[in-house]
Amino acid sequence: MKKERSQFRDHGAEASLFNRRAVVSFIGIIILSFVLIGNLYHLEVQDYKEYQARSNNNRIKVIPIAPNRGRIYDRNGVILAENVPVYSLEIIPEKVANLPETLTNLKTLLGVTDDEIAAFMKEKKHTRRFKPVTLIDQMNEKQVAEFSVNEFHYPGVDIDAHLERYYPYGSALTHTLGYVAKINDRDIKSLKEQGIYNNYKATRTIGKLGIERYYEDLLHGQSGYEKVEVNSRGRVIRTLEYVPPVSGKDIKLTIDLNLQLYANKLLTEDVKDPKTGKMVTKTRRGAIVVLDPRDDAILAMVSSPSYDPNLFVHGISSKEYSQLLNSPAHPLVNRTTLGVYPPGSTVKPQIAVAALATGVITPNTVRNNPGWWRIPNSNSRKFRDDVRWGHGNVDVYKAIEQSVDTFFYQVAYDMGIDRISKWMNKFGYGELTGIDIREETAGNMPTREWKRAHTKQPWYQGDTIPIGIGQGYWTATPMQIAKATSVVANSGVVHRPHLLYAIIDGDKEDIVKFKDFPKVEPVPEKYWKIAQEGMHLVTTKGTARKEFQNLGYEAAGKTGTSQVYTMSDTENYDANEVAEHLRDHALFTGFAPVNHPQVLVSTILEHGGWGRNAAPIARKIMDYVLVKPTLHPEAQKQESDDKSATPVDVSKTAAVKTS
Repeated sequence: MKKERSQFRDHGAEASLFNRRAVVSFIGIIILSFVLIGNLYHLEVQDYKEYQARSNNNRIKVIPIAPNRGRIYDRNGVILAENVPVYSLEIIPEKVANLPETLTNLKTLLGVTDDEIAAFMKEKKHTRRFKPVTLIDQMNEKQVAEFSVNEFHYPGVDIDAHLERYYPYGSALTHTLGYVAKINDRDIKSLKEQGIYNNYKATRTIGKLGIERYYEDLLHGQSGYEKVEVNSRGRVIRTLEYVPPVSGKDIKLTIDLNLQLYANKLLTEDVKDPKTGKMVTKTRRGAIVVLDPRDDAILAMVSSPSYDPNLFVHGISSKEYSQLLNSPAHPLVNRTTLGVYPPGSTVKPQIAVAALATGVITPNTVRNNPGWWRIPNSNSRKFRDDVRWGHGNVDVYKAIEQSVDTFFYQVAYDMGIDRISKWMNKFGYGELTGIDIREETAGNMPTREWKRAHTKQPWYQGDTIPIGIGQGYWTATPMQIAKATSVVANSGVVHRPHLLYAIIDGDKEDIVKFKDFPKVEPVPEKYWKIAQEGMHLVTTKGTARKEFQNLGYEAAGKTGTSQVYTMSDTENYDANEVAEHLRDHALFTGFAPVNHPQVLVSTILEHGGWGRNAAPIARKIMDYVLVKPTLHPEAQKQESDDKSATPVDVSKTAAVKTS
């Protein structure tokens, strides 16, 4: 049998194949190595910051720290809004061995309510076990003392202290200061739109009304933060960095606290309760504005009735809020800037200046009406005067002095609504006053366009006539009346009413100056003197002479009676027979001394009857400022207590302008 010959292996071919494969493999390794190196470069160099940030976010947390809110003082350094410590009871569930038993014991020890326990359990469901959950929001002194003694029995339960806003004078300054309240969703949306939400992440409250809202940026301050390292479960391991918050700036207002308290007292009266026969204190509905006419700094601003702003700081109950909201006295409304009333005869000095400046009347114009006035060449209704037989011969001085309606009916007819509205805008009617709170309305200085837009009817001559005495479609706020009176007192200079006096930064006090509005022109000086003298005659021989007897200074003023409803020609007004809510409003505005005014008062008593009924309030305030202040005991005590407790004696840091 023939054997087959086996071939020898081709070692050269195998070696060549191996070499080719080795080269390919080596090239592949080189390429993959470069890819790996590229990825490492990408991760470690190019995107280093991004991945470091991601890592740090998992490892490092930034905890914001709320700043202390700036305090608010009156012009003399008495504190009006401060920050007081508030204590809350917090539980860390992870550290409590038997939570139900602990809650039961705390209920017995501290009087914890079922509602508080229910709220605690609800919040606990949405909170990590190692984080504190609030059981009692505000602990009283007795609760703090009781728990402090027994704290060792309750591991995992602690007292947390933080600062909360407090208004020591309660309702007396609510409509000036406003208040702070808890930040809600609407606030968060607004803060995000402004790009400042990060500054509020640790803040519990924000200014809602008044000064607190208007100067929120000054009062809030700048948040700080604490950078901490945490583990995978979010527990803090150590603190890496601490940046303290910057407290908000303290501010000083133009308000004189004692004058504010005194003005509040003037809007209360002691009356006999018909049911019990006992004397009770009744709050009168109305408003008082007191300015320094030299720059329109607001010395006092009272809206009555008011409410306690401290109710809103921690969170007012729905029941309490409903009572305020539905009260027929409307305590939530700031009557000084939101209350709109027909200004009545308080506008006659401004109407007179406008009529003189436009040549509608002259200083020598004399008219005599028989107690009524009618549109010439018409059968329109009679516009009556308060004196049925007329005032005899009347010039512009007497027209202001005796508040002669018929004189101003003719003036309004001759001027026309276009010129009247244009001129009254110069005095600030129909415009915002510029006061540094946001709760303000412009009232209504009517025009032809306004009526057509609101009633779909044209303007008639009969609409113009009551405008001459501040009635008809004309409405204004007490602050507008005060500002317009200040323009007359200052011979056409228009100041901006304001509440901010100075900003306090440490030991430094920066006085704030507000820019004036354009002067009322063109009006010769003699016409301003006529209006001022007419108002002076009101207090010496006119409608307020009885209320301003035996003055130690010279005063100028103007009474006003604002009709609530329109009467027919045959009706006679009798305040005793008319329902209280239909009675006329009583207004008075005036300033003193006449030649160098230092104080200006505008006041309104809702349904107070004749304008002269409001004059005694203005007289008492002028006496308080110019003669010798006589404070009621409460004001004296409050001033003494506050000054002794004031943290910073700001009255020594700069010269404080007083009345």
